[in-house]
Amino acid sequence: MKNIKPSLEKIVPEFGSSLYYETFSNDKKNKDPIWHYHPEIEIVYVNGGTGKMQIGSHMSYYRNGALMLIGSNLPHCGFTDRMTGNSSETIIQMLPDFLGSSFFNIPETHTIGKLLEQAKKGIVFHGDVKRQIGAKIESLQDLDAFEKLLGILKVLREMEKTSEYTILNAEGFIIETELQDNNRINLIFNFVQTEFGRTITLEEIADKVSMSVPGFCRYFKKVTGKTFTQFVNEYRLVHAAKLLHERQTSITDICYESGFSNFSHFSRLFKEFTGKTPSMYRNELKYVIS
Repeated sequence: MKNIKPSLEKIVPEFGSSLYYETFSNDKKNKDPIWHYHPEIEIVYVNGGTGKMQIGSHMSYYRNGALMLIGSNLPHCGFTDRMTGNSSETIIQMLPDFLGSSFFNIPETHTIGKLLEQAKKGIVFHGDVKRQIGAKIESLQDLDAFEKLLGILKVLREMEKTSEYTILNAEGFIIETELQDNNRINLIFNFVQTEFGRTITLEEIADKVSMSVPGFCRYFKKVTGKTFTQFVNEYRLVHAAKLLHERQTSITDICYESGFSNFSHFSRLFKEFTGKTPSMYRNELKYVIS
């Protein structure tokens, strides 16, 4: 079995800049989609396509691209892979104090400061706002460092002004002791990502992080707001939604490939999670634009 270690991503800003800006495409792929964390705030714009959205303990399947704002040290996964079908993915990363420790406390910017505080739970933007802000993000690519900085402030301002967004971990995502807990939760998340196709017992996962089963259950519920079983099942359901969109294989095969051993149980959980049966979900996919 693979030895899964948590990943602290080291981000190096561009020369002469306090932030990191990068665009990925078919010719230049992003890193492997493992769960990782970093102290930098991150803006991610996926231009078109579909994929998994995994931020904190939130998991869902996006269509027609995505725009996300991810707070400092909030664990998340890569958002694209070879099946995604997006034209590009742009990321912007900056430390919370990249403009000074009190910049977002002054009257002119305090509302952006509130936005960045909310981003600790993860934010996703919707509809026309997603595409409008995304276009502004992409337009920054060839600007010099100063103009790019001004452009990012305008992007944050547009994000702060809109109401077309969802807070992803509304019930909270708590990391108490930053390094130890981030390492532990990322180890758990990456283990689930690798092993979700089989049964994972509480005894096995608790042993992975050197905890008793009751201690692990209390810890996981406190940090994520979910039970471990609920978390694993949601990961499997998002994977199933991805397969329903990308493959024409039978729903029964997708059930088993996603880690479920009982089809009726899978169908019931899928309907609870998405509001639709797997067959309805597949049939409606081509008509839905988010």
